[in-house]
Amino acid sequence: MKRTVAFLAVGCLTVGMMALLGSAQMDKSKRPSPPAKATCDLGGGKTITTDYSSPRLKGRKMIGGVEPYGKVWRNGANEATTFVTTTDVMVGGTHVPAGSYTLFVVPNPDKWTLIINKKTGEWGIPYEYESDELARVDMKLSTLPSPVENFTIAYDKTATGCTLREEWDTTRATVDISKM
Repeated sequence: MKRTVAFLAVGCLTVGMMALLGSAQMDKSKRPSPPAKATCDLGGGKTITTDYSSPRLKGRKMIGGVEPYGKVWRNGANEATTFVTTTDVMVGGTHVPAGSYTLFVVPNPDKWTLIINKKTGEWGIPYEYESDELARVDMKLSTLPSPVENFTIAYDKTATGCTLREEWDTTRATVDISKM
């Protein structure tokens, strides 16, 4: 009888600890690469929303270092970066119908290529989703005057829509998005 009670007590304690650890892992804001969001208001109730995780440099050379040039990168950390548009848009001259997508990039020293993928809900890497790609779009690169510690995705309002802007370390990559 004492063994059964001891066994049940240990079992309950184990389950309780697992639940506690699980709930701590569920709080994404406590991750080393916390969640972030960028939104573009296209007017008339039409929006683009991007959810991503924002890794930190922490003294590392990431793009072209830890993350090599010429290889698909998940465009953030953790789960794949999402791109949800409530209206048809043109991304760098490519038609993107209203819907939910994931964003990846192929960084190179002279340009980044944005991948808009129809598959959603994946973790991010390894990238095995070529058959689900909607488009690959070239991004313009520029050099920032000082390093950006936190990977950042943002939208800058333009006369015809928004510019998607990604910044990390001393790199800025952009692509224009316009309403159709």
